[in-house]
Amino acid sequence: MSAPSAHGSFKPAFKPVTITPEELDACSDSHPQGSFQQTTAMMEVARSRVDSFDMVGIRDENGTLVAGCFIAYTRGRFGLEGSVWLGPLCDPHDVPMLKAMTGCISDSARRHGAMSVTCWPNLVYQRHDSQGAPEGEPDAAALHAYESLGWRHAGFGQGYGSVVNQWVYVKDLTGIADEKALLKSYDKRTQWSVKRAQSMGVTVRELGIDELQSFADIETATAQRRHFQDRGIAYFRQFKQAFGDKAHFMLAEIHIDDYMADMTAKREALAAKVARLQAKNAEHPTTKTERQLGEETRNLAAAEKRLAEAAEFAKDGDVLPAAASLFVEHPNEVVYFFSGSVERYKPFYASALIQYEAMLHLCVEKGVPRYNFYGISGVFDDPDDEGRGVLEFKQGFNGYVEQMVGKFTLPVDKFRFGVSNLAHKLLRR
Repeated sequence: MSAPSAHGSFKPAFKPVTITPEELDACSDSHPQGSFQQTTAMMEVARSRVDSFDMVGIRDENGTLVAGCFIAYTRGRFGLEGSVWLGPLCDPHDVPMLKAMTGCISDSARRHGAMSVTCWPNLVYQRHDSQGAPEGEPDAAALHAYESLGWRHAGFGQGYGSVVNQWVYVKDLTGIADEKALLKSYDKRTQWSVKRAQSMGVTVRELGIDELQSFADIETATAQRRHFQDRGIAYFRQFKQAFGDKAHFMLAEIHIDDYMADMTAKREALAAKVARLQAKNAEHPTTKTERQLGEETRNLAAAEKRLAEAAEFAKDGDVLPAAASLFVEHPNEVVYFFSGSVERYKPFYASALIQYEAMLHLCVEKGVPRYNFYGISGVFDDPDDEGRGVLEFKQGFNGYVEQMVGKFTLPVDKFRFGVSNLAHKLLRR
C-alpha cells in the first residue's frame, strides 16, 4: 500500500515493467497519444535499420498499464542512441507518472549501454487555424514537465523534420456523415478539382502487395522531382506485410477510353448546339443569341482542345497511373503517410480525388473523425517557401494546424553525450 499524501489521499505508486508486444499495441490503441508509429508493426518495419528494441511501461498500484512505448536503439559514432517515435505514451500533466516513465526509459538505456534517448511525444504544443494563426494558449506545462525531469528540448522551428515533423495538418470530420457533406466541407477550388477528376475518367483503387511496384515507381519519380530520398519497393512491401489491412496503398488511374468517349459526346453535343445557335442567329440575329453563340463556341473550342490533349495521353496507354498515396489506419486517426504523382498527368487532378476517396472510405464510412495529413513546413507567410505547394494543397481541404511539442533528448551517459554534442558542433562549423 502506498503512503497517504499530505492531503489525505493515496499517492499512486508506479512500477516500471517490460511489456509484451500485445500490451504495447493495446496501449497504443487505447491511449489518447497512440499512433501507428508506436506499434509492433512499426517495429517490424524498422527492424532492418535498428540495432535492438525494448518495450517498456509503467503500471499503477492496481497493476494497470498506464503508460508505455518502444525504444529503438541504433548505433551512432559514440555508441547506441535510443529513439521513441511519437512517444512515450504518457500524460505529461501527471508529473509523477512522467517521472516514473522517464526513469523506466533511462533504466532501459543503461541496460542497453546507450548514451541517450531522444523522443518526439505525440503532443500538441499549440493549435493554429488553417492560415497559421495561433488558437488558444500553448501547452507550456507539458514542455516544462519534460524539461524538469532532465529532458533537453531542441527548441521550436520551421521546416520538415528529418524524423518526425513538428508541424502537421489535420482535418476534423466530426459530423460529416456522407460523401456530399464531405465534398461540401472542402473549399470551392478543391471541390472543383475532385469533380473534375471524376469527370475525366480518373478512378481510385487499392493495390495488393504484388502491385506495389506501380506505387514505388511514382514515389521514386516524385522524390527525384522534389529532391527527397525515396523509400523503394522493398520498404513498401515490408510496410504492407507488417501493417496488413491497416495499410492502404491507393492508386489513382486515368481510364483514357472512358475520358475520350465522354469528351467526344460533349464535343458533339456542343457542336450541335453551336449549329442551332448559328442557324437561329442567321434567321433572326439578337444580342442574346450572339452572346450565347459566342459562349458556346468558346466551350466547343475548349472541348476540342481537351479531346486533342486526351488523344496525346492515349499514346501512353489505356489506363495511366497518375497518383499514389499510402494511408495508415489507427483507432485514433487515419494518416496520409506517403504520396507521389506523375507531373505529366497533373491536369487530371488525381491527387485531390485520392484524398477524397480515402477520407470517405477510411474515415467517414468507418466513423473515424480525425484525418491526419501529416507534415507541413510551418511557414505560412512566404509564397516562395519550398513547402508552399504542399501547404496550399492541404489547406484546400479546410482543416487546421497542430504545432507539436517537438524533440527532447535525455542524456544517460553524460560523458559520452557531451563528447558527441561537442563533435557535432565542431562538424557544423
